[in-house]
Amino acid sequence: MEENKTQGEILREKLFHKKENGWEHTSEERKNEIYAYCDGYMDFMNRSKTEREIVESVKEMAEAKGFRDIQTVEKINPGDKVYYINKEKSMYLAVIGTKSMEEGLNIIGAHGDSPRLDLKPNPIYEDGGFAYFKTHYYGGIKKYQWTTIPLAIHGVIVKTNGEKIKVCIGEDKKDPIFTITDLLPHLAQEQMDKKIRDAIPGENLNLLIGSIPFADSKVGEKVKLNILNILNQKYGVTEKDFLSAEIELVPAFEARSLGIDGSMIAAYGQDDKVCVYTATTAILEMEKPETTAICIISDKEEIGSMGNTGMESRVFDTFISELLNKGEGNQPNRLEKVFCHSKMLSADVDAGFDPIYAQVSEKNNASFIGRGIGMNKYTGARGKSGASDANAEFVAEVRSIFEANDVAYQIAELGKVDVGGGGTIAYILANKGIDVIDCGVPVLSMHSPYEVTSKFDVYEAYRAYHAFYQSKK
Repeated sequence: MEENKTQGEILREKLFHKKENGWEHTSEERKNEIYAYCDGYMDFMNRSKTEREIVESVKEMAEAKGFRDIQTVEKINPGDKVYYINKEKSMYLAVIGTKSMEEGLNIIGAHGDSPRLDLKPNPIYEDGGFAYFKTHYYGGIKKYQWTTIPLAIHGVIVKTNGEKIKVCIGEDKKDPIFTITDLLPHLAQEQMDKKIRDAIPGENLNLLIGSIPFADSKVGEKVKLNILNILNQKYGVTEKDFLSAEIELVPAFEARSLGIDGSMIAAYGQDDKVCVYTATTAILEMEKPETTAICIISDKEEIGSMGNTGMESRVFDTFISELLNKGEGNQPNRLEKVFCHSKMLSADVDAGFDPIYAQVSEKNNASFIGRGIGMNKYTGARGKSGASDANAEFVAEVRSIFEANDVAYQIAELGKVDVGGGGTIAYILANKGIDVIDCGVPVLSMHSPYEVTSKFDVYEAYRAYHAFYQSKK
């Protein structure tokens, strides 16, 4: 009872910022909603391990909800739902609002690419009776984590006649899988004396793909020949066709519930596919909002957002211009005004506090698993170098949206000040004049082949993004 509390207890409740585990106040009914939603998320993850597969999956989901390719639409009206696919690797979705776009947009931007291994242009070789694929790692990885695990091959091979061949080997239980070998500890003394970043050189990340020689005593490189013969029979390709291929190696692990209580999710690529899924499912439910809602699924974030499918390109600007052209009309400087009046959540994951490695975090400013979506006012490194530092007014506005919708959230930093750092696409959109803050799901083991999230946080991200999309100016 209030009358039995001391003055200090009353003041503490009034003045302190409560940081609580979200599960403690979750009803059984809400828990069932969370688990059901996350079942859909895990299914999405199991069929969407690369950026091309992400776009395919989202396109299918969007069209089932009435979204149309903007290139097939002549006129856009409030309530219309459209999308644009850029080179099959990035995508933008929009639900047109009743207010003029010049008054601003509600934007949520995630990225579909994740750390992985890519095949080199000339990948296949034979050595010591084995055939291998040479790889080049993509994004920030710990190289030793990619050895001795099951890997699958995903991607496309494009012939000079334009024929595009999709490749996916290692996901079906009847498929073979692949791996990268490592030294046995009995002979690894020199390796284990090295710094961990040097123990596995990048050039040693070679994928083992076969060991049976072709039955012809008159030819050399018989194992390589046998592998190429199998690929030729199955896909109609030759070694030269790998010159114009995009083949990615990803963990063959399935997304699974984690923990005896099933409260968490283990999956490859949750950075940043967890935000892709939650932002996408939120916008798919929008019906004629007041402010036009935009969902960005970008590419190349893990390597700097460069290229014509990364956010540094002008393709997103072109998409918004097309919305204006086919909607209320465009004119000089109108695009710039749209951006300057817009607000955005940069939907990228945050580093969850790991008690085993507590030394890299400052507990009072860390994101915790199970406490809801995590916001970073700024990222960057050291003295906020390279950061997009959100304005206090916008942080307050986002807080207001979340609190009005009972969304569990936390505001944190990416580790201790001088320990490291990182960045997202936030600064790119902020450069256009948009108010932006990073806002995503806390993750354990980020950038590893098997990342961990809380189902509570995944569902709160979905609720947070839904609330933001429908917020009013």
